[in-house]
Amino acid sequence: MDWTMWAGLVAGLLIAMLTAPVGVSGAVFLLPVHLSVFGIPNPAITPTNLLYNVVAGPGALWRYRRDGTLRGPLTRRLIAGTLPGVVLGAAIRVYALPGPEVFQMLVAVLLLPLGLWLCARTLAPAHRAPTPAASPAEPRPAVLTALAVAVGVFGGIYGIGGGSLLGPILAARGVPMSRVAPAALAATFATSLVGAAAFVVLSLVSSGDVAPDWWLGLACGLGGLVGGYLGARLQPRLPERALRPLLGVLAATIGAFYAARAIGSS
Repeated sequence: MDWTMWAGLVAGLLIAMLTAPVGVSGAVFLLPVHLSVFGIPNPAITPTNLLYNVVAGPGALWRYRRDGTLRGPLTRRLIAGTLPGVVLGAAIRVYALPGPEVFQMLVAVLLLPLGLWLCARTLAPAHRAPTPAASPAEPRPAVLTALAVAVGVFGGIYGIGGGSLLGPILAARGVPMSRVAPAALAATFATSLVGAAAFVVLSLVSSGDVAPDWWLGLACGLGGLVGGYLGARLQPRLPERALRPLLGVLAATIGAFYAARAIGSS
């Protein structure tokens, strides 16, 4: 095993341990690592990231399943939307890929203000009387499905799974992190499994670097498998007031990173 395998193992472990408690697989953080450190060519970087999610996902999901937080309508609706979306995204990635600057700017515009708002909302909540009977402001089923389809398309194009987008949006609507994290990770795992399989099929009928970098994807995924389990085990011990700003900081950091990349490449 050369240095890239060890580096991938460590990177996957650390990223997944940090992001699993808030429903993010960590693939969105691996994307710049794969680009800048490991030099994976396009479009192979997308299925490599999806392969990481496939291998890393069961660690956190197994822990959430043991805690009884994995089942529910939110999980089913997210998966039902992301699965067809990721197949469409994979086809777009191979045959009609938009420039990476478009994705970078979209992620920046969405996640940077959303992450800052999540942090501000948690640190300086509005002064109003508590309403314990009020239910979380979860989007309507049709809106949730449409959102999941859109996130699935992005996941298929760029290999980010979708949790990094679904988590902040649902948390911003007031859905508790105890529901957001397992549902977002389950959707990410299912989306990545179907997306990676789609890229393998497309690699048989397409030219170029379409198949994933198997060894690096597996190494990162094995690290993420352990890190995801540890992060999911920590999640119930972390208060909601700590998880929301953590998700906000992660979202804002991702948004700022991609804003800088988009501006620098323009």
